[in-house]
Amino acid sequence: MDNRQAIGSWLSGPRAAAEEMGVDFGYRGQQLGLPEEGPGAIAPSGRRIGALFIDWALCMLIAYGLFSGGDAQRAGNWAVGVFFVLSVLTLGTLGSTPGKMVFRLRVIGARGERLSLPRVMLRSVLLVLIIPAVIWDRDGRGLHDRLSGAVQVRL
Repeated sequence: MDNRQAIGSWLSGPRAAAEEMGVDFGYRGQQLGLPEEGPGAIAPSGRRIGALFIDWALCMLIAYGLFSGGDAQRAGNWAVGVFFVLSVLTLGTLGSTPGKMVFRLRVIGARGERLSLPRVMLRSVLLVLIIPAVIWDRDGRGLHDRLSGAVQVRL
């Protein structure tokens, strides 16, 4: 192996290096029994980030209008609490937040079942902490989804 190959495998990460050696990881969601494409498939990262952006903007508007007294700094602080409440209420009842509805996504249990209220609350607490949401597994599920037994899928 020359230096260019070694550098290339280092830059592309361990998964790419393993795939070059013939390891088949399958598609995202295959281990969970989800389809590769279409309804029920793992939600793409771009859609999930877009949904999060819409939800956060909505929470900022609610916090600014109802709780902050016109102070943007306080609105940001209140928005975290509003986000938690919005997440628990909408995921617990509809399975989707407003942003997820716009992007046609739903949060379900890893076995296809509806999430119970304790699991929705655990997922929401972990999501508000941020760090669990940025640690992903090979299926693209954040630690908050993995610990609550949830998965975000396309509708």
